[in-house]
Amino acid sequence: MPYARVNELHRHIGESVTVRGWVTTTRSSGKIAFVVLRDGSGYLQAVFSKRDVPDATWARVAELSLETSVAVTGVVRADARATGGHELTATDVEVLGASPDFPISPKEHGSTFLFEHRHLWLRSRRQVAIAKVRNEVVQAIRDFFYERDFVLVDTPILTGSIGEEAGNLFSTDYFDLGKAYLAQTGQLYVEAAAAALGKVYCFGPTFRAEKSKTRRHLTEFWMVEPEVAWNDSDANMRLQEEFIAAIVARVLDRRLEELKELERDTAPLERVVGPFPRISYTDAVAKLNALGSDMEWGNDLGGDDETLLAREYDRPIFVYNYPKGVKAFYMKENPEDPRTVLNNDCLAPEGYGEIIGGSQREDDHDRLLARIVAQGLDPEAYRWYLDLRKYGTFVHSGFGLGVERTIAWICGNPHIRESIAFPRQIHRLYP
Repeated sequence: MPYARVNELHRHIGESVTVRGWVTTTRSSGKIAFVVLRDGSGYLQAVFSKRDVPDATWARVAELSLETSVAVTGVVRADARATGGHELTATDVEVLGASPDFPISPKEHGSTFLFEHRHLWLRSRRQVAIAKVRNEVVQAIRDFFYERDFVLVDTPILTGSIGEEAGNLFSTDYFDLGKAYLAQTGQLYVEAAAAALGKVYCFGPTFRAEKSKTRRHLTEFWMVEPEVAWNDSDANMRLQEEFIAAIVARVLDRRLEELKELERDTAPLERVVGPFPRISYTDAVAKLNALGSDMEWGNDLGGDDETLLAREYDRPIFVYNYPKGVKAFYMKENPEDPRTVLNNDCLAPEGYGEIIGGSQREDDHDRLLARIVAQGLDPEAYRWYLDLRKYGTFVHSGFGLGVERTIAWICGNPHIRESIAFPRQIHRLYP
């Protein structure tokens, strides 16, 4: 008897096959029993008739419990009403792995309980749907850059250079060389690679030791960071706009069923097309003040400010040219207003806040060195980074997109922590 995955059943209409999976629900009228299975590729309802199966088979069906792993044999029947468009008229079931007293029941559980059982909670319909959307987002990211001739560069996770704020670092002793840090960003390294390859990106885990408990923060998250030679700040925003629109369109095209499972209103996602509105930081402050915020020029935008501002638009927006004092040392000074830098944040609508931070990089050696010193960083640790400005310096720009925040927004998740299989937060390291 051939084994078949649920998403392959359209090839086996009228044939007898065996499907292996896990029991998600059971119900019985006494004469007919319905068993819904999950095998990772989809869901399938198997229908057992007491009259048509041996007594031993019927007895096994009656004992099935949630998350028992089974092999169910039967004839594939097309049924437009069924999940996936197919049903199995079952003739036999074999229990492969019993599941007595599965701890997550259909009743309501608190988030603390669910995250303590995250290894099992991943099996639920909602978490399966999120995982498939995440997979689609990741593949869309890779395809977007591959199709545009970007080269993937793998950057170090252990580094001696600080990319963002010194207070947000996880450190470790590194043999006889002193302290090493878990990377906050791969950006400095892809800048070096851009001088070799022109268009590059890195994609991997990054770490921030922020003691933050907000719904937008994790201590370990995935970030994709492209860097492009000869792109200025304006071109950088155009690339971001194209990138975000492509990711959302891909999910809408290929993961609509999962979005339905998540009860995601797709209308806001369908509006994610360019051009995105652009507003300068200075104008954003004025707009926020008019909306009732006490935001002052010179401060960074907080989460509430981002939400208030983004609520005025029906798609992502760019806020550009922030004050120099609240941004990283590597951002290029704005020649038209030296108080600011040539950077941007891209804010997602619906209260999800910043999903991208990007900038044109400082390409002048002496200005960059002055910024490093002014921020109290050790120039020796950045000697290699400064070399990029000594040997063939060039205009270049890049950005970082936080994968989990993007997934939370696309899925409509109220909290970022469901956007990754095993989230790391300041109060959670288990499982």
